[in-house]
Amino acid sequence: MKPVIELHGVHKSYQLGQHLVRALRGVDLQVQAGELLALTGPSGSGKSTILNLCGLIDQADQGQVVIQGSDIASLSERELTLQRRQTIGFIFQSFNLVPVMTVAENVDYPLFLNGVPEAERKARVAAQLKAVGLEEHAQHRPDALSGGQRQRVAIARALIKRPALVIADEPTASLDSITADQVLDLMRERGQAEGAAFVIASHDERLTRRADRVVHLLDGRLQ
Repeated sequence: MKPVIELHGVHKSYQLGQHLVRALRGVDLQVQAGELLALTGPSGSGKSTILNLCGLIDQADQGQVVIQGSDIASLSERELTLQRRQTIGFIFQSFNLVPVMTVAENVDYPLFLNGVPEAERKARVAAQLKAVGLEEHAQHRPDALSGGQRQRVAIARALIKRPALVIADEPTASLDSITADQVLDLMRERGQAEGAAFVIASHDERLTRRADRVVHLLDGRLQ
């Protein structure tokens, strides 16, 4: 079975004022379906750059990024947009929920963007909210929820389109220990049920202890 996402000899630099910042220096990485991979390392080590490359938000200067067997350098802007929209889910530390939408509407939004028929959307949203234990909060807005509940909504939204890959940036950093454990359980359970690969940047030892694999970055290189 081919990995969901592959990085081969990837280099990435950014211009910061008069300085050239070498964010990644020859990174090789593969992530399999159902795997929960944690990226660790100090600030500036390259974690966010890897997330951006895996999420097709940015492109490498050198090397290959391959998602589900396709080299992204060969894809047009439209094809990249479709890949992000259809096959990649995102979970953020700050949740990034739309405040004027209900829980159900937030979870439904990726399906709406992908043109899924309304009847199918309603059924999938109801099933997903039940899976994350929020069916009774479907008509609530995010500001009526706790931090842990909002993160559950974010997970439901990320997984609703049945993505091959989920990108997460510090998903447990703002949560207390009990809620963080519940969110980790949920990500692992739903990831395995959906067959999604998770690439998670985190400083949280609660998460790294429970990851399938931990990759440490320092100065743009894997250690």
